[in-house]
Amino acid sequence: MVALLALFGLFGRAPVAVAAPASGSDGPSVSAEVARLFEEAARITERYEKGRRAADEQRARASLLQEDLREKRRELLVLQDRVGEIARAQYRAGGSLAGTARLLLARDPEDALHVERTAQQADQAVTRLMERTGRAERRLASAESRARAAWRDLNLRQTRLAAVKRDLETRLEQAQWQLQAQADRSVAAGSCRGAERPARTERAPAGRVWVAPVAEEDGYTLSAGFASAGRHWAHRHTGQDFAVAIGTPVRSVGAGRVERVSCGGPFGIEVVVRHAGGWYSQYAHLASVAVDQGEAVAVGQQVGQAGTTGNSTGPHLHFEVRLTPHLGSGVDPVAWLREHGVVLG
Repeated sequence: MVALLALFGLFGRAPVAVAAPASGSDGPSVSAEVARLFEEAARITERYEKGRRAADEQRARASLLQEDLREKRRELLVLQDRVGEIARAQYRAGGSLAGTARLLLARDPEDALHVERTAQQADQAVTRLMERTGRAERRLASAESRARAAWRDLNLRQTRLAAVKRDLETRLEQAQWQLQAQADRSVAAGSCRGAERPARTERAPAGRVWVAPVAEEDGYTLSAGFASAGRHWAHRHTGQDFAVAIGTPVRSVGAGRVERVSCGGPFGIEVVVRHAGGWYSQYAHLASVAVDQGEAVAVGQQVGQAGTTGNSTGPHLHFEVRLTPHLGSGVDPVAWLREHGVVLG
């Protein structure tokens, strides 16, 4: 997946425009297409990683079988050398005729017969061992050949899957910037398109009262923090930035009601949610919104998609926790979330 990380937001105090119904149509929803491509990219990436692990395991299995095969061949060579020694000894002794002569000339024929039987048993044992070793070698060679064939097949499938993955990432990047261009047009006009409802309704796990504004599996990085200084904003930074790709789902940290959906001004497209206890959360620089003003939202419900609208130099979510709906009443959102049981990664 294309990693489009945020830099910083530029915050001033220009007035924001209240969201109006979507004006005009840009054809099929780019927002929905980005969401679909995100999901498809996640599935392809999972398959790619699973295939890569399988190929590594198959490669290791082939390597072990090859080592076993080399060991069996070394054992067979030792056996073959011993058989050769026996054959040469028999040749020098005259073979079976010499054995007969020894029996005829021996002072104690019983001892001679015992020695001969022992030699024959040893010879038979070596022959059986050689046969077993040969069978084991053939089985190992066959298993090693199958393992290598499976490894080559996995690598071929991985190559094809990697091509699909690259094509998908290209299409996702194009859709992301189409979504951003659409958002920029809305901001320039000062009139948001209205709610772009996600195909799937996301909710927080049962029992959770508060969550992070971006899910951990969506791969955020914490960038500019609360009260940090920098040339990118008029005073101190008023929230916490989450560096994410354009189109990343942004969710309400808790249950509440949408206080404001606005478009234009330094925050670009933004959503403000009012929560119990007099707290407010803000989600800014969005590329799209998924809720309407006055709407009740559940904890973890998607309220929009991350973008880089307004005074922003790169894709990210600017998140605030406030005592009022207005800029300037913010508290440290990381500390606030931690106090409410949410530790950011």
